[in-house]
Amino acid sequence: MIYTINNLFINTNEKSNRKLPEQITINGWIRSNRNGKNVGFLDVNDGSSVNNLQAVYNMKLENWKACTSLTTGSAISVSGNLLLTPGKSQPFELQVTNIIIYNVADPNYPIQKKEHTNEFLRDNAHLRGRTNTFLAVFKIRDQVSWAIHKFFHNQNFVYLHSPIITANDAEGAGENFIVTTITNNKYQDDFFGQKASLTVSGQLNAEAYAQSLQKVYTFGPTFRAENSNTSRHAAEFWMIEPEFTFANLQDNIKLAQALIKSVINDVLDNCLPELTWLNQKQVTKEQPLIDKLKVVAGAKSDFKVITYSEVIDLLINAQGAGKEFEFKDIKWGIDLQSEHERYLCEEITKQPTFVINYPQSIKAFYMKLNAMDVNHPEQKTVAAMDLLVPGIGELIGGSVREDNYEQLLSNKKQFKIAGDGLQWYFDLRKYGYAPSAGFGLGLERLLMFITGISNIRDVIPFPRTPNNLSF
Repeated sequence: MIYTINNLFINTNEKSNRKLPEQITINGWIRSNRNGKNVGFLDVNDGSSVNNLQAVYNMKLENWKACTSLTTGSAISVSGNLLLTPGKSQPFELQVTNIIIYNVADPNYPIQKKEHTNEFLRDNAHLRGRTNTFLAVFKIRDQVSWAIHKFFHNQNFVYLHSPIITANDAEGAGENFIVTTITNNKYQDDFFGQKASLTVSGQLNAEAYAQSLQKVYTFGPTFRAENSNTSRHAAEFWMIEPEFTFANLQDNIKLAQALIKSVINDVLDNCLPELTWLNQKQVTKEQPLIDKLKVVAGAKSDFKVITYSEVIDLLINAQGAGKEFEFKDIKWGIDLQSEHERYLCEEITKQPTFVINYPQSIKAFYMKLNAMDVNHPEQKTVAAMDLLVPGIGELIGGSVREDNYEQLLSNKKQFKIAGDGLQWYFDLRKYGYAPSAGFGLGLERLLMFITGISNIRDVIPFPRTPNNLSF
């Protein structure tokens, strides 16, 4: 019978009452092959675990000679008797009775049994899943995705498939990829009869369906043609965007916190071997990865909530006390830089932190205008929230949506949004619009936080960044 290495380790867990099978077959790839005159040792990995299976073979095998020449990376099926090996580094080993060789890897196979840099592995992204680090990352990515769907299902949200090709630019920044069948800019002659692009967000479409289903969420790829080469930006990434009605800013904050805690607890429950491996790889971190996750996901650790105005005061005070920032012109109205965000949650609050009530001028046109502050009437703010986390900065961005039709029209003029392509969105406010709120969570940034991986290129299978369209 074909088994997975992961199931074998689960069966030998001291909490398990399951009996190990005596005869098994494992399909996988060779990590190493050490052999002598009469006996050989294969380390085999089948992709189910960061642990390898040691398979011991000898010259009694019919294809013994071919097996001694098997190279790292070769694809095989190995069968035999599973024996317990108490006291050794592995709890069991396989005494081989048969090996089927499917493909012998070329001797120039890049992923050899040695340490490789993440930069080298990005150049070999089609093979990097065969290393323990990336096997762990992408198994966690799978678990996080399932955990997100499970969370929203349990909260009675409806999964909405929003368009990939769209005519709207939800953020209003114009950083989108054009989808076209023509070689000029006469979009009236194009496939859709107008200019089309890849979506930067499913939010506006989600808002429409939230007005009938009350609770919806999108979870899919989004695309932004932002020419940024930072460790936190990619041109193609996955977004989770819940939208729910009869909701306010506090409801939004509670939902975002509950989601993060639920997902992390799910990963702690289901991916401990992978987290343990990543934990070992990051021994220089001040706080071990697993300890950090347990603290964040703990039932008693509510995230901090602070206003944008308070953040500016804290940053100015820190600067006055000698803190050096690259962006020095700190004043009310600036868009917080990554260094400001990280300083706030790493040095001041030392925990995940919601920043709320941002200046209207630096946020999107659809955000709800707050009531005027009589003490600072010139400071127009919106009911926005960003979740900042240590090591990353912004993880979530969201808001209450502007529900006043006339105010939204005023915002359109203020933000210089041309044309009537979004009139359907504005018209929602005329047809029984219920107060709505939502946020966007970048899957890759969440994975960076959970895995401790410092570059977004290393938590997505085939990264898309400026001047990089490999694979």
